[in-house]
Amino acid sequence: MYKDKRVVVVMPAYNAERTLKKTYDEVMAQGVVDLVIVVDDGSSDETLAVAYGLPDTRVYSHDKNRGYGANQKTCYRLALEEGADIVVMVHPDYQYTPKLIPAMASMIGNGLYQCVLGSRILGGYAVKGGMPVWRYVSNRFLTFVENLLTGAKLSEYHTGYRAFSKELLENLYLDANSDDFLFDNQMLCQIIWMGKIIAEISCPTRYFAEASSINFIRSVQYGLGCLRTAIEFRLAKLGLRRSNIFPDS
Repeated sequence: MYKDKRVVVVMPAYNAERTLKKTYDEVMAQGVVDLVIVVDDGSSDETLAVAYGLPDTRVYSHDKNRGYGANQKTCYRLALEEGADIVVMVHPDYQYTPKLIPAMASMIGNGLYQCVLGSRILGGYAVKGGMPVWRYVSNRFLTFVENLLTGAKLSEYHTGYRAFSKELLENLYLDANSDDFLFDNQMLCQIIWMGKIIAEISCPTRYFAEASSINFIRSVQYGLGCLRTAIEFRLAKLGLRRSNIFPDS
């Protein structure tokens, strides 16, 4: 709990058997989390078995791999069903430190913001922390173009560490978004579309073999999808195109 607000952490998991428990232990050590929800997206390893062994955890499994975006859709639906007031999404690959959960929850719980991101870029330690240079450069380029087209001033749109208020999640058009990796980007653009301010907090990250990542080809596809989403946002703002992810008010 944070000021009588129920804090639920959701973990969209896929082949995370080696890092899931370590991430969970650090999540629960923060002292503000009431429940952890793990959604296994058809893993081929022992992720599901590890999840069932975690206390204070609701475990849900997709019968087949449905995609990262579909996994998050299930995560947020279950969190709202569990009465969450604050929902924190953190990847179970231990790349992002759960030690920031109390700070992120407080920014929402005190009514300051409805969305908070853990940014790898703020602080300038992304590359020093192990982010590949090509990934850093592409992140900066995409973020520059997206800020230009959406009018926002985020340091990055591509972090896997996010916190949301219940009210925000209930009003987003999540089902219209991609079932794949583009979901993250579309979700943030929808929040900007609604006129909400997105807060950011500097987040140190770790890069190692077990940390989740997408290959170069899928990264290119993701980058093109992000650009397409930003262009769709701008055209919808100008009234030049109707969009199912950016509906008229």
